[in-house]
Amino acid sequence: MFLGHYGLAFAARRAAPRTSLGTLTFAAEFLDELWPILLLVGVEQVRIAPWLTRMSSSTLPNDRHQQSVTPLEFTYYPYSHSLLMAVVWAAVIGALYFAIRRYGRGAWVIGLLVLSHWFLDLPMHRADLPLWFGDTSPKLGWGVWNSIVATYVIEFGIYAAGVVTYVRVTRPRDRIGSWGLWAYVIFLAAIYISSNGPPPPSERALALTTLGVWLFVPLAWWIDKHRYYAGRVDIPIEHVTAR
Repeated sequence: MFLGHYGLAFAARRAAPRTSLGTLTFAAEFLDELWPILLLVGVEQVRIAPWLTRMSSSTLPNDRHQQSVTPLEFTYYPYSHSLLMAVVWAAVIGALYFAIRRYGRGAWVIGLLVLSHWFLDLPMHRADLPLWFGDTSPKLGWGVWNSIVATYVIEFGIYAAGVVTYVRVTRPRDRIGSWGLWAYVIFLAAIYISSNGPPPPSERALALTTLGVWLFVPLAWWIDKHRYYAGRVDIPIEHVTAR
């Protein structure tokens, strides 16, 4: 899952009007922001294996030259992508946000966004998402990545719903808030489509490239600063400042 996480961040702006889209994006993508760091320091492992998932069920299982929906075998990543650690990270990041901003609703939304990452990944991945640490942990995944059509329908469906929600509850302050938003939306979609090309040359190259997801946090914050919340809120409008 990629676009779906950003779609949920867009939609969450409605639930937490005082929280910046940048912060919401950070929370929704946190597990994938942490993952390449852990790869680079050798704490978690991945293997490039283009034959694991197929774009169609008719692909021969031994044809390793067939392009796959995702060319990765996630061999070990309990610190970033186990359900147990997703719960822990959700609690920690939500608590830190509350300690800094003293905004309870925002803290709950932030925590739920962190946790949502695991549940959005669940239908897409093959059975490689661990529940906890160790060899005894079950690994779950429904394998939607085996179908490019189903993958795109789910990814773009969640993404579009989130963008529509965001547009309905915010208004542009200037041209950046208008044209900049749509440039950002299209850019994310283009990045996702282009990612389904040839596999990366190495695991290290994959990790370094994936670190680029951190750039979307300040970019989302910047776009959001040029828009204002226009939906209904349960607090005085003068206090609705995105942070």
